[in-house]
Amino acid sequence: MITPQELVACIEKLTSLPAVYHRIRALLDDPDSSVHDLAEAVSSDPAITARVLRVVNSVLFGFPGRIETVGRAVNLLGMQQVHDLVLGTAIVGAFNGIRPARMHMSRFWKDSVYRGLAARAAAHRLGLGDPERMFVEGLLADIGHLVMFQAAPDMADAALERAHRHHIPIHEAEQSVVGCHYAEVGAALASAWHLPAGFSAAIGAQLMPLLAGPHTQEAAILHLANDLLASDADEVDEDAVLATMSPSIVTILQADASMLGAVRARVRDELSAVIALFFPDQS
Repeated sequence: MITPQELVACIEKLTSLPAVYHRIRALLDDPDSSVHDLAEAVSSDPAITARVLRVVNSVLFGFPGRIETVGRAVNLLGMQQVHDLVLGTAIVGAFNGIRPARMHMSRFWKDSVYRGLAARAAAHRLGLGDPERMFVEGLLADIGHLVMFQAAPDMADAALERAHRHHIPIHEAEQSVVGCHYAEVGAALASAWHLPAGFSAAIGAQLMPLLAGPHTQEAAILHLANDLLASDADEVDEDAVLATMSPSIVTILQADASMLGAVRARVRDELSAVIALFFPDQS
């Protein structure tokens, strides 16, 4: 049996977040820092700058006119949203070179973008939390599987096979075979990377959101994003999704079929463009 921390330690030897992200995080935590300081920090990394401007000028935000500078982006979005934007692009960049032999990486990232967009759309629709923060949390929600298939491929594969053979949820099979499941591993990675408060709690509790304490709504939104992804794959309608959702999730999010349909429609409208935005080689 392996702990989430042991699995994450294997990944940390291969990849890490760029130095510019840590500078931005420090500025965000510094009450004396300014918008100008943050813009300078982002601009110090040409690759991050290009990604941020590409995203800001995309369908995700829909600003009129083109935004040419990081300074203008920070003024329009605010320091917190730019931080989250940099984090999202940095995560994708950090894992770009990790391609476990037994994972279909194009499908993994497509599903991850779907979860991110579903979480963002749900937060918008419900007026809960920060939609851009929820996009990044959704993007990271399944990152534990990438860690598991990279660090312990035989055990991860055996858990997947067990889930299929016994018709049980994948997290139950992983707990039995590996000793931990993907949500716990994702939470451990968020902690190891010192991501903002709430990331680890929401990702780790996405299967049982009531365990997330003050981050229960975020965890519930991630749970909903997973349900919508699975229902799209199975071509299930919104009423059927609602019928299978945990009553606690329905209550926390005040979910109904209309809300699920609106979230799903928005994701379908944005999915291709956002995949092309983050993964131009896969579009």
